[in-house]
Amino acid sequence: MYAYILRRVLIAIPTLVGVSLVIFFFMRILPGDVVDAMVTDETGAMVFTEQQRESINESLGLNRPLYVQYGGWMKDVFTGDMGYSFWTKISVGEHIRRRAPMTIEITVLSLIISWVIGLPVGILAAVNRNSIGDYFSRGIVIFFLAVPSFYAALGFLIFFVLVFTWRPPVDVIFFWQNPIQSLYVALPAAVAIGTGMAAVIARMARSSILEVIREDYVRTARSKGLANNVVITKHVLKNALIPVVTISGLQFGNLLSGSIAVEMALSIPGLGALLAQGLADRDWMIIQNLVLIFAFAFIVINLIVDIIYSTIDPRIRYD
Repeated sequence: MYAYILRRVLIAIPTLVGVSLVIFFFMRILPGDVVDAMVTDETGAMVFTEQQRESINESLGLNRPLYVQYGGWMKDVFTGDMGYSFWTKISVGEHIRRRAPMTIEITVLSLIISWVIGLPVGILAAVNRNSIGDYFSRGIVIFFLAVPSFYAALGFLIFFVLVFTWRPPVDVIFFWQNPIQSLYVALPAAVAIGTGMAAVIARMARSSILEVIREDYVRTARSKGLANNVVITKHVLKNALIPVVTISGLQFGNLLSGSIAVEMALSIPGLGALLAQGLADRDWMIIQNLVLIFAFAFIVINLIVDIIYSTIDPRIRYD
Protein backbone atom coordinates (compact mmCIF):
# COMPACT_ATOMS: atom_id res chain seq x y z
CA MET A 1 0.00 0.00 0.00
CA TYR A 2 2.74 2.47 0.96
CA ALA A 3 4.61 1.75 -2.28
CA TYR A 4 1.41 2.39 -4.23
CA ILE A 5 0.83 5.71 -2.45
CA LEU A 6 4.43 6.72 -3.16
CA ARG A 7 3.97 5.92 -6.85
CA ARG A 8 0.80 7.99 -6.98
CA VAL A 9 2.57 10.91 -5.31
CA LEU A 10 5.43 10.71 -7.82
CA ILE A 11 2.91 10.63 -10.69
CA ALA A 12 1.05 13.61 -9.21
CA ILE A 13 4.14 15.85 -9.36
CA PRO A 14 4.46 15.99 -13.19
CA THR A 15 0.66 16.19 -13.39
CA LEU A 16 0.59 19.32 -11.27
CA VAL A 17 3.52 20.79 -13.18
CA GLY A 18 1.63 20.16 -16.42
CA VAL A 19 -1.51 21.80 -15.03
CA SER A 20 0.49 24.82 -13.89
CA LEU A 21 2.09 25.22 -17.33
CA VAL A 22 -1.23 24.87 -19.15
CA ILE A 23 -3.08 27.41 -17.01
CA PHE A 24 -0.11 29.82 -16.97
CA PHE A 25 0.24 29.99 -20.74
CA PHE A 26 -3.51 29.69 -21.37
CA MET A 27 -4.09 32.89 -19.39
CA ARG A 28 -1.58 34.73 -21.53
CA ILE A 29 -2.80 33.36 -24.86
CA LEU A 30 -6.37 34.56 -24.36
CA PRO A 31 -7.13 38.01 -25.81
CA GLY A 32 -7.11 40.83 -23.28
CA ASP A 33 -5.31 40.91 -19.96
CA VAL A 34 -5.60 42.52 -16.55
CA VAL A 35 -3.87 45.70 -17.76
CA ASP A 36 -6.48 46.11 -20.51
CA ALA A 37 -9.18 45.78 -17.85
CA MET A 38 -7.48 48.44 -15.74
CA VAL A 39 -6.91 51.04 -18.46
CA THR A 40 -10.28 50.82 -20.26
CA ASP A 41 -13.78 51.77 -19.16
CA GLU A 42 -17.02 49.84 -19.62
CA THR A 43 -17.25 50.90 -23.26
CA GLY A 44 -13.69 49.73 -24.01
CA ALA A 45 -12.30 53.26 -24.39
CA MET A 46 -8.80 53.96 -23.02
CA VAL A 47 -8.83 56.01 -19.81
CA PHE A 48 -5.03 56.00 -19.41
CA THR A 49 -2.29 57.03 -21.78
CA GLU A 50 -0.09 54.43 -23.42
CA GLN A 51 2.79 55.50 -21.19
CA GLN A 52 0.66 54.95 -18.10
CA ARG A 53 -0.36 51.56 -19.48
CA GLU A 54 3.28 50.53 -19.85
CA SER A 55 3.98 51.77 -16.33
CA ILE A 56 1.17 49.57 -14.94
CA ASN A 57 2.43 46.64 -16.99
CA GLU A 58 5.90 47.08 -15.51
CA SER A 59 4.64 47.51 -11.93
CA LEU A 60 2.77 44.19 -12.20
CA GLY A 61 5.83 42.45 -13.62
CA LEU A 62 4.05 41.49 -16.82
CA ASN A 63 6.79 42.93 -19.04
CA ARG A 64 9.24 40.25 -17.87
CA PRO A 65 9.97 37.16 -19.99
CA LEU A 66 7.39 34.40 -19.56
CA TYR A 67 9.87 31.94 -18.07
CA VAL A 68 10.80 34.54 -15.43
CA GLN A 69 7.13 35.12 -14.60
CA TYR A 70 6.50 31.37 -14.33
CA GLY A 71 9.57 30.84 -12.14
CA GLY A 72 8.52 33.67 -9.86
CA TRP A 73 5.03 32.19 -9.54
CA MET A 74 6.39 28.73 -8.69
CA LYS A 75 8.65 30.29 -6.05
CA ASP A 76 5.62 32.02 -4.52
CA VAL A 77 3.65 28.75 -4.57
CA PHE A 78 6.36 26.84 -2.71
CA THR A 79 6.68 29.60 -0.11
CA GLY A 80 2.91 29.55 0.45
CA ASP A 81 2.56 33.22 -0.49
CA MET A 82 1.24 32.50 -4.01
CA GLY A 83 1.89 36.03 -5.20
CA TYR A 84 -0.39 39.04 -4.98
CA SER A 85 -3.72 39.88 -6.55
CA PHE A 86 -3.31 42.39 -9.38
CA TRP A 87 -6.35 44.35 -8.17
CA THR A 88 -6.37 44.20 -4.39
CA LYS A 89 -2.59 43.90 -3.86
CA ILE A 90 -3.41 41.37 -1.13
CA SER A 91 -1.58 38.05 -0.99
CA VAL A 92 -3.44 35.34 -2.89
CA GLY A 93 -2.60 33.02 -0.01
CA GLU A 94 -4.46 35.37 2.34
CA HIS A 95 -7.49 35.40 0.02
CA ILE A 96 -7.50 31.60 -0.02
CA ARG A 97 -7.01 31.24 3.75
CA ARG A 98 -10.04 33.49 4.36
CA ARG A 99 -12.32 31.77 1.86
CA ALA A 100 -11.20 28.12 1.83
CA PRO A 101 -12.86 27.12 5.15
CA MET A 102 -16.32 28.01 3.83
CA THR A 103 -15.80 26.07 0.59
CA ILE A 104 -14.43 23.07 2.52
CA GLU A 105 -17.45 23.17 4.82
CA ILE A 106 -19.83 23.28 1.84
CA THR A 107 -17.93 20.42 0.19
CA VAL A 108 -18.06 18.17 3.26
CA LEU A 109 -21.75 18.91 3.86
CA SER A 110 -22.53 18.28 0.18
CA LEU A 111 -20.84 14.87 0.29
CA ILE A 112 -22.69 13.95 3.49
CA ILE A 113 -26.04 15.04 2.06
CA SER A 114 -25.41 13.21 -1.21
CA TRP A 115 -24.70 9.91 0.58
CA VAL A 116 -27.42 10.28 3.22
CA ILE A 117 -30.03 10.88 0.50
CA GLY A 118 -28.62 9.10 -2.55
CA LEU A 119 -27.58 5.74 -1.10
CA PRO A 120 -30.87 4.88 0.69
CA VAL A 121 -32.88 5.99 -2.35
CA GLY A 122 -30.74 3.80 -4.62
CA ILE A 123 -31.03 0.79 -2.29
CA LEU A 124 -34.80 1.08 -1.90
CA ALA A 125 -35.29 1.56 -5.64
CA ALA A 126 -33.19 -1.53 -6.42
CA VAL A 127 -34.80 -3.74 -3.77
CA ASN A 128 -38.30 -2.68 -4.91
CA ARG A 129 -37.53 -2.74 -8.62
CA ASN A 130 -40.36 -1.68 -10.98
CA SER A 131 -42.56 -0.65 -8.06
CA ILE A 132 -44.35 2.69 -7.80
CA GLY A 133 -41.64 3.91 -5.44
CA ASP A 134 -38.95 2.87 -7.92
CA TYR A 135 -40.60 4.77 -10.78
CA PHE A 136 -41.16 7.81 -8.57
CA SER A 137 -37.56 7.88 -7.30
CA ARG A 138 -36.21 7.47 -10.84
CA GLY A 139 -38.29 10.45 -11.95
CA ILE A 140 -36.95 12.59 -9.10
CA VAL A 141 -33.40 11.47 -9.89
CA ILE A 142 -33.76 12.39 -13.56
CA PHE A 143 -35.14 15.80 -12.56
CA PHE A 144 -32.19 16.65 -10.29
CA LEU A 145 -29.73 15.33 -12.86
CA ALA A 146 -31.19 17.70 -15.45
CA VAL A 147 -31.28 20.84 -13.26
CA PRO A 148 -28.02 22.87 -13.39
CA SER A 149 -26.45 23.81 -10.06
CA PHE A 150 -27.07 27.52 -10.61
CA TYR A 151 -30.83 27.11 -11.05
CA ALA A 152 -30.98 24.61 -8.20
CA ALA A 153 -29.25 27.19 -6.00
CA LEU A 154 -31.76 29.87 -7.01
CA GLY A 155 -34.64 27.51 -6.26
CA PHE A 156 -33.28 26.62 -2.84
CA LEU A 157 -32.49 30.31 -2.22
CA ILE A 158 -36.16 31.19 -2.72
CA PHE A 159 -37.19 28.27 -0.51
CA PHE A 160 -34.84 29.12 2.35
CA VAL A 161 -35.67 32.84 2.17
CA LEU A 162 -39.44 32.27 2.24
CA VAL A 163 -39.49 29.42 4.77
CA PHE A 164 -36.51 30.14 7.04
CA THR A 165 -35.98 33.88 6.28
CA TRP A 166 -32.42 33.02 5.25
CA ARG A 167 -30.21 35.93 4.16
CA PRO A 168 -26.87 35.90 2.30
CA PRO A 169 -23.81 36.47 4.53
CA VAL A 170 -22.14 39.86 4.68
CA ASP A 171 -18.78 38.51 5.83
CA VAL A 172 -16.75 35.31 6.12
CA ILE A 173 -17.78 33.20 9.12
CA PHE A 174 -15.45 30.42 10.25
CA PHE A 175 -16.88 27.20 11.63
CA TRP A 176 -14.64 27.24 14.72
CA GLN A 177 -15.73 30.80 15.55
CA ASN A 178 -19.50 30.27 15.33
CA PRO A 179 -20.52 26.75 14.21
CA ILE A 180 -24.27 27.46 14.15
CA GLN A 181 -23.96 30.64 12.11
CA SER A 182 -21.43 29.00 9.78
CA LEU A 183 -23.78 26.08 9.13
CA TYR A 184 -26.61 28.57 8.59
CA VAL A 185 -24.57 30.12 5.78
CA ALA A 186 -23.21 26.91 4.26
CA LEU A 187 -26.25 24.62 4.44
CA PRO A 188 -28.31 26.14 1.55
CA ALA A 189 -25.33 25.84 -0.79
CA ALA A 190 -24.59 22.31 0.42
CA VAL A 191 -28.21 21.27 -0.16
CA ALA A 192 -28.19 22.77 -3.67
CA ILE A 193 -25.02 20.89 -4.61
CA GLY A 194 -25.66 17.77 -2.54
CA THR A 195 -29.06 17.00 -4.07
CA GLY A 196 -27.57 16.95 -7.55
CA MET A 197 -24.81 14.63 -6.38
CA ALA A 198 -27.37 12.49 -4.52
CA ALA A 199 -29.18 11.91 -7.81
CA VAL A 200 -25.97 10.57 -9.37
CA ILE A 201 -25.24 8.34 -6.37
CA ALA A 202 -28.82 7.03 -6.28
CA ARG A 203 -28.74 6.07 -9.94
CA MET A 204 -25.33 4.40 -9.62
CA ALA A 205 -26.30 2.59 -6.40
CA ARG A 206 -29.50 1.25 -7.97
CA SER A 207 -27.81 -0.08 -11.11
CA SER A 208 -24.87 -1.51 -9.14
CA ILE A 209 -27.11 -3.30 -6.62
CA LEU A 210 -29.28 -4.75 -9.40
CA GLU A 211 -26.15 -6.11 -11.05
CA VAL A 212 -24.75 -7.65 -7.85
CA ILE A 213 -28.10 -9.21 -6.91
CA ARG A 214 -27.83 -11.46 -9.98
CA GLU A 215 -24.54 -12.97 -8.80
CA ASP A 216 -24.40 -16.65 -7.79
CA TYR A 217 -23.21 -16.02 -4.23
CA VAL A 218 -26.30 -13.86 -3.60
CA ARG A 219 -28.61 -16.66 -4.77
CA THR A 220 -26.66 -19.06 -2.56
CA ALA A 221 -27.12 -16.79 0.46
CA ARG A 222 -30.86 -16.63 -0.16
CA SER A 223 -31.08 -20.40 -0.64
CA LYS A 224 -29.62 -20.79 2.86
CA GLY A 225 -32.66 -18.99 4.24
CA LEU A 226 -31.02 -15.66 5.09
CA ALA A 227 -33.39 -12.74 5.45
CA ASN A 228 -33.47 -10.31 2.54
CA ASN A 229 -32.16 -7.39 4.61
CA VAL A 230 -29.21 -9.54 5.77
CA VAL A 231 -28.42 -10.53 2.16
CA ILE A 232 -28.53 -6.89 1.05
CA THR A 233 -26.47 -5.42 3.90
CA LYS A 234 -23.86 -8.17 4.33
CA HIS A 235 -23.44 -9.56 0.83
CA VAL A 236 -24.80 -7.16 -1.80
CA LEU A 237 -24.05 -3.72 -0.44
CA LYS A 238 -20.35 -4.25 0.21
CA ASN A 239 -19.61 -5.13 -3.42
CA ALA A 240 -22.13 -2.67 -4.84
CA LEU A 241 -20.49 0.25 -2.99
CA ILE A 242 -17.28 0.19 -5.04
CA PRO A 243 -18.80 1.85 -8.15
CA VAL A 244 -20.62 4.31 -5.88
CA VAL A 245 -17.36 5.33 -4.19
CA THR A 246 -15.78 5.68 -7.64
CA ILE A 247 -18.49 7.99 -8.89
CA SER A 248 -18.23 10.05 -5.69
CA GLY A 249 -14.55 10.66 -6.39
CA LEU A 250 -15.29 11.63 -9.98
CA GLN A 251 -18.14 13.88 -8.82
CA PHE A 252 -15.62 15.93 -6.85
CA GLY A 253 -14.74 17.79 -10.05
CA ASN A 254 -18.41 18.60 -10.62
CA LEU A 255 -18.65 19.67 -6.99
CA LEU A 256 -15.89 22.24 -7.50
CA SER A 257 -17.46 23.60 -10.69
CA GLY A 258 -20.89 23.59 -9.03
CA SER A 259 -19.54 25.57 -6.10
CA ILE A 260 -18.73 28.46 -8.45
CA ALA A 261 -22.33 28.81 -9.63
CA VAL A 262 -23.86 28.17 -6.20
CA GLU A 263 -21.57 30.55 -4.29
CA MET A 264 -22.24 33.27 -6.85
CA ALA A 265 -26.00 32.68 -6.71
CA LEU A 266 -26.09 32.71 -2.89
CA SER A 267 -23.41 35.42 -2.44
CA ILE A 268 -21.26 33.11 -0.33
CA PRO A 269 -17.61 34.22 0.02
CA GLY A 270 -15.91 30.96 -0.90
CA LEU A 271 -13.24 29.84 -3.34
CA GLY A 272 -15.80 29.36 -6.13
CA ALA A 273 -16.92 32.97 -5.88
CA LEU A 274 -13.27 34.07 -5.68
CA LEU A 275 -12.47 32.19 -8.91
CA ALA A 276 -15.49 33.72 -10.65
CA GLN A 277 -14.40 37.19 -9.54
CA GLY A 278 -10.85 36.49 -10.71
CA LEU A 279 -12.13 35.46 -14.14
CA ALA A 280 -14.23 38.62 -14.38
CA ASP A 281 -11.27 40.81 -13.38
CA ARG A 282 -8.75 38.77 -15.43
CA ASP A 283 -6.73 38.44 -12.24
CA TRP A 284 -4.25 35.81 -13.43
CA MET A 285 -2.64 35.21 -10.05
CA ILE A 286 -5.93 34.24 -8.41
CA ILE A 287 -7.01 32.07 -11.34
CA GLN A 288 -3.68 30.25 -11.64
CA ASN A 289 -3.41 29.43 -7.95
CA LEU A 290 -7.03 28.31 -7.56
CA VAL A 291 -6.87 26.02 -10.60
CA LEU A 292 -3.67 24.50 -9.22
CA ILE A 293 -5.28 24.00 -5.80
CA PHE A 294 -8.37 22.41 -7.36
CA ALA A 295 -6.18 20.05 -9.39
CA PHE A 296 -4.24 19.08 -6.26
CA ALA A 297 -7.49 18.47 -4.34
CA PHE A 298 -8.85 16.31 -7.17
CA ILE A 299 -5.70 14.16 -7.14
CA VAL A 300 -5.81 13.76 -3.34
CA ILE A 301 -9.51 12.85 -3.33
CA ASN A 302 -9.05 10.17 -5.97
CA LEU A 303 -6.09 8.74 -4.04
CA ILE A 304 -8.30 8.53 -0.95
CA VAL A 305 -10.97 6.79 -3.05
CA ASP A 306 -8.44 4.16 -4.13
CA ILE A 307 -7.48 3.57 -0.50
CA ILE A 308 -11.15 3.23 0.49
CA TYR A 309 -11.50 0.45 -2.11
CA SER A 310 -9.24 -1.83 -0.09
CA THR A 311 -11.22 -1.03 3.07
CA ILE A 312 -14.55 -1.96 1.46
CA ASP A 313 -13.18 -5.05 -0.27
CA PRO A 314 -10.11 -6.63 1.40
CA ARG A 315 -9.50 -8.65 -1.75
CA ILE A 316 -8.25 -5.49 -3.45
CA ARG A 317 -4.52 -5.09 -3.00
CA TYR A 318 -2.11 -2.50 -4.36
CA ASP A 319 1.22 -4.18 -4.95
